[in-house]
Amino acid sequence: MTDKAPIRLSTPLKKEEVLALQAGDRVLLTGVVYTARDVAHRRLVELLDRGLGLPMEIEGQVIYFAGPSPARPGQVTGSIGPTTSYRMDPYSPRLLEKGLRGMIGKGSRSRQVREALQRFGAVYLGATGGAGALLARAVESAEVIAFEDLGPEAIRRLRVRDFPAVVINDAHGRDLYEEGQARYRVEQAS
Repeated sequence: MTDKAPIRLSTPLKKEEVLALQAGDRVLLTGVVYTARDVAHRRLVELLDRGLGLPMEIEGQVIYFAGPSPARPGQVTGSIGPTTSYRMDPYSPRLLEKGLRGMIGKGSRSRQVREALQRFGAVYLGATGGAGALLARAVESAEVIAFEDLGPEAIRRLRVRDFPAVVINDAHGRDLYEEGQARYRVEQAS
């Protein structure tokens, strides 16, 4: 990661903004972010396969791979930490093709997803696993917009302010996890 100050971004993301990001950059997102996990992703792709519209405008948007816990009285949402991203890998390239500009989760992505990020000019951001209660503080509002039957895994429209994340996979093919492991191996060999 870099020592420079976090980059402030507002959604929907513009392709030029995403192309300027580099693996390791810290970002603070403000605006609308959608939550969706694997079953919701499958349903979104099924809608596309049937030639139907999606329940939200996807162009320039960010999907957070999360299913929040119930909100306590007086809270907007409960804990809202990232889920493991590889479960969305079968569906992500299709959504990127439709204009999805960013994804937030934890863990590595497949080669196919990383190639789609480059092809369509998008970015994969990492959020800190285990910090869901702290991440929830960045959420100003939350409403279910689709697939209510999925409970916590329904698609929600979140309005966030200064949601912290790190660029893991940029639109240029860089992978922060691979770079970190390579740097570690060099340091260990020294």
